[in-house]
Amino acid sequence: MAQRPDPSKALIRLPQVQAIVPYSRSSLYALIAAGDFPAPVKLGPRASAWVKSEVEAWAESRIAEREESAA
Repeated sequence: MAQRPDPSKALIRLPQVQAIVPYSRSSLYALIAAGDFPAPVKLGPRASAWVKSEVEAWAESRIAEREESAA
């Protein structure tokens, strides 16, 4: 029997990343270069995707930072 894919390892492409984190492509890649955003996974010579759970965790950490600074 085939194993079910692990939903925590789901890969999403750039438009889906931008739906979660509304940054432009260039802004996202600048954050990646600075080490401030999860790096994509290379799928092939011209294709990349991000681990959905990593992107969501990054967004959650920004929300947590805001709540901490407001307290």
